[in-house]
Amino acid sequence: MKMKTKLTNRRSFLSKSLAAGAVSPLLTFGNELEAAVEKTPKSSMPSDLKITAIKCGYIRTGHSLFVKIHSNQDIWGCGEGVDATPGTYHLVKMFEQRLLGKNPLNVHRLFEDIRRRGFFEGAQSGMFVAVLTAVETALWDLAGKALGLPVYQLLGGKFRDKIRVYMDTALYQNKLPTPQDFADYAKKAKDMGFTAVKFDLDQSNDPNKYDHYNWTASAAELQRMVDQMSAAREAVGPNIDICADMHGRYDSVTGQQAAKLLEPVRLMWLEEPIPAENVDAYKLITQSTSTPICAGENHYLAHGFRKLLEIGAVDIIMPDLQKAGGLGEAQRIANLSNLYYVPFAPHMVASYLGAMASCHVCASVPNFMILEWQIYFHENPMFQEIVTFDGPMVENGFITLSEKPGIGVEINEEGMKKYATEGIPFFE
Repeated sequence: MKMKTKLTNRRSFLSKSLAAGAVSPLLTFGNELEAAVEKTPKSSMPSDLKITAIKCGYIRTGHSLFVKIHSNQDIWGCGEGVDATPGTYHLVKMFEQRLLGKNPLNVHRLFEDIRRRGFFEGAQSGMFVAVLTAVETALWDLAGKALGLPVYQLLGGKFRDKIRVYMDTALYQNKLPTPQDFADYAKKAKDMGFTAVKFDLDQSNDPNKYDHYNWTASAAELQRMVDQMSAAREAVGPNIDICADMHGRYDSVTGQQAAKLLEPVRLMWLEEPIPAENVDAYKLITQSTSTPICAGENHYLAHGFRKLLEIGAVDIIMPDLQKAGGLGEAQRIANLSNLYYVPFAPHMVASYLGAMASCHVCASVPNFMILEWQIYFHENPMFQEIVTFDGPMVENGFITLSEKPGIGVEINEEGMKKYATEGIPFFE
C-alpha cells in the first residue's frame, strides 16, 4: 500500500510540474535520460546476434591471413592466421557458409562444429587449422565487443596486466652475420628496453657446410654457432635472457652437440634443433643437456602437444597462437602444459592484432613465461599501417594488455590494401 502511494505521488508530482511549467528539473532529467540512452549499446539481445558474412584479406604473399566476421548488428570481429595460409581463400569461404546465421557468441561450439565436420578434410593440422585459428580468434573478438568485455575476461580473467616479450632480431644467417653482429644486436635489444633476445643459428649458405641436403653440422659450423652466441652473451652480461633458434634444420646428432656446446652461454632455450614430427628424437636431445629445449610452433591443436608433454620431450612449449587452433585452444594447450609444470612461451610472427590476441591468452594462464616480439614492428612501417590501436605497441620489453572490448586492435583495411597479395579477393 505504501509503495502504491509513493508511485502515485511521484506521477502526481511530475504531472503537476509539467502543468505548472516547472521546466528546469525536467530538462535536467531529460538530459540525463538522453545521455543514458546514448551510452547504451545499440545492439539487440546477445541471443539475437547472427553471423552475416566472413571476409578476408592476405598480405606477405599469402602467409598472413586476416579475417573479419560481420554480424546483423553494427559489430564485427577480427582474427589472424599465419604461415600455413597461402592458397586458403576458398577454405575461408567454405567456413563462412558453415557459420552463416549462427550466433558468434558460441565460440567453442562453432569451433567444434567446424573441426568435427572437417575430420576428413584435414582438420588435424596445417592449413585447415591455421584458417580455423583466424576464424576462431575473430569470434572471440566479436563476442567481446558484443558483451563489452576484453577477451581475457571471457577466458576467465587475468593473472597479469603486462606481457613480457623477447626481441627476435631477425639476424638471418643467410646474411652471414659475424659474432660482432650478434653482439651489436644483443646490445641494441637491451638498449631498447628488452630483457630477452633471440638469434637464428641455421645457416644454409655457411661456407663450412659440406652438403646442402645433409642435416649434420660440421665442426666449423658448430664452432661458428658457439662463437656467435658467446659474443651475444658477453655483450649483454649475465642478466639478459638469450635464446637461439635452429628452425628444425638439423639432425639429432647436431642438436645434441649444439645444445651441449652452448651450455656455458646459459641460454633461455635452444629452439627446434630438429623437425617437429619425431617427438621421441626431441626427448633424446632434451635428456642429453642442461640447455633447455623448446619446440611447438609447428604443432597443431592440444592433441599435438600431448605426447611432447607426456614423455618430457621438451622443457618449454611454444605454440603459435595464430595457427595452432585459436585462443581457446591456446588456453587448453597452456593448461595442459601446466599439469606438467612446463612453461608456456608462445611463438609469434603475426601483426599487432595477433600479438595482442596472444597477450589475452598469456594473461589468462598461470604458467606464461614470455612471448615472441619481432624487430619488424620497429623497422617496417607496414606493421603500423595495417592495424589501428591505442597507445604504444611495446614499452621496455612489455606489452600492456588492452582493456577495450574484444582484442583491442582493429584491422585497417585501407592501410592494408596496398600490401594485399595479388590475385586474391580483398575483403569482398
